[in-house]
Amino acid sequence: MPAHPDHISMIEKRRIEAALIGELYEVLKERHGANEAAEVIRITIEASAITQGGEFRANHDHEPDLADFTAHQHLWEKDNALTREILHNSADRLDYNITRCAYAEMYRDMGLGEIGHLLSCNRDGAFCTGFSKDIELTRTQTIMEGADFCDFRYAMKRK
Repeated sequence: MPAHPDHISMIEKRRIEAALIGELYEVLKERHGANEAAEVIRITIEASAITQGGEFRANHDHEPDLADFTAHQHLWEKDNALTREILHNSADRLDYNITRCAYAEMYRDMGLGEIGHLLSCNRDGAFCTGFSKDIELTRTQTIMEGADFCDFRYAMKRK
């Protein structure tokens, strides 16, 4: 089974998930407080992203590298979801900035701005964990949390 169906964009998948998760978040917040509700959402989304990364990994017959990772990026960009500025792209490093994020816009429009970073940004590093033990992400800021751009810096771990 493919890791992600081609007929649905990733942003549409996230919109569908967010509708349900938003309801869950409100119930958790009411019963356990905002901090505990956010923590449950963070843990759940992180686990889901690791699983999804593993599903993508399963489509490779070798330990995936940055070239394999880059080959999947179109899924997150589909439907004009992201504007990406590539800064560096080599075998051992991939650096880019996201200067427009429709995911952030969508979560705000859905009234989920306060947890948008948990629903989307929280996935990025966790996805890497599931996809390849050799890829690591460093990011210091996101549009979702108020920055002008997201700074994605991927690197192959030194062996």
